[in-house]
Amino acid sequence: MLDTLFHPFKLNDTLTLNNRIVMAPLTRCMANDDLTPTQAMVDYYARRAETGLIITEAVLIRADGQGYPHTPGLFTPQQIDGWRKVTDAVHQNGGKIFAQLWHTGRVAHPFFFGGEYVLAPSAIALEGTLPRMRELTYTMPKPATKAEIEQLVADFSQAAANAIDAGFDGVEIHGANGYLIDQFLHFSTNERDDEFGGTAENMARFPLAVIDAISQRIGRDRTGLRLSPGGYFNLEGDTRDRAVFDYLLPEVEKRCLAYLHVGIFDDSMNFEYLDGSASQYMRSHYQGTLIGVGCYSPQTGSEAIEAGKFDLLAIGRPLIANPDYVSKVKTKQTLVAYDDTMLAQLI
Repeated sequence: MLDTLFHPFKLNDTLTLNNRIVMAPLTRCMANDDLTPTQAMVDYYARRAETGLIITEAVLIRADGQGYPHTPGLFTPQQIDGWRKVTDAVHQNGGKIFAQLWHTGRVAHPFFFGGEYVLAPSAIALEGTLPRMRELTYTMPKPATKAEIEQLVADFSQAAANAIDAGFDGVEIHGANGYLIDQFLHFSTNERDDEFGGTAENMARFPLAVIDAISQRIGRDRTGLRLSPGGYFNLEGDTRDRAVFDYLLPEVEKRCLAYLHVGIFDDSMNFEYLDGSASQYMRSHYQGTLIGVGCYSPQTGSEAIEAGKFDLLAIGRPLIANPDYVSKVKTKQTLVAYDDTMLAQLI
């Protein structure tokens, strides 16, 4: 059964993966003060090039999207050069790598970029304090104007072009986990009454504009997308959200992207308004290449692929603990157990 994981997988005419194991995006907060990748990050990603595809930690499209310390960017020449060292090292080791592009929206904080406010769909603040910087409390966001939304679309597109310049094989649009794009897709964070809110079509307008701008800029074959139809992180779910994703997923499928990636921490989590798990719901509404994730072992992940639940298996924390995860699984070696102390170092 595990052999399924090690078969090559053709994403499209442009990209074929060496196996079906994907490195999930993992925020590590290890960039320099100017948000440029470090040599430690070069080594970290190069060690994991055995995976069929590496999806990087989320990468900022511009300065005002930052919500955590030392998260890398892809909007300055220095950052592009820093990522080029990463992609060169991964390619030299036979791997493929996508940059996950994000803007955190209301999860951002002016502390990081010296601004007066952060942008979001609506003036609804996230409660609490920032992870890793508990002295900072989230602020009330400013609802983005139409002109600001158009600029965000342009900046996502430019970041994707920068990623290709930096040697990435493609990009994943971060439309999940309660960050900016996801905030437009959920009623608990989007109370707009203009063309970007109120109805499924309107709420999907900005995410689809980002998808179209990026796929037109670098090619839909090099564009992936992560979505969280179930509200579970940084926002609250709402039964009305179901209609938004019922509309959005067929629209995404029409665009023939490289893949769609489930945004969830634990795929055993069920959502009443989705009639089950996030991956079950997404598979029932999307027939393209789907990446599953969320507490799967090699065995359970392989079984899920065999059962047609998804096509590729993303692995997160076990890949922090085991840079040689693919080799260990293939040779049936015991995996090192993950623990939180590993977050303080890049191995």
